[in-house]
Amino acid sequence: MSNKSYDIIRLIGEIAVPVIAFLASLCAIWNVPYCEQITATLTAIDTLIGAVIMILRSKYNKGIEQK
Repeated sequence: MSNKSYDIIRLIGEIAVPVIAFLASLCAIWNVPYCEQITATLTAIDTLIGAVIMILRSKYNKGIEQK
């Protein structure tokens, strides 16, 4: 995986999805339907992205150690 791809995934996981989840959590104030489901889904997606980032980082670090 290229550095650019990794950086994009990391940006999405660390900034974009949490911000969207935060905004979705505010939908309860405005009585938007399915607010809890939207927030829970976004949080689950962010958790998955975080796990992928950790796996990629671990593989990258192992590659550096072997050189």
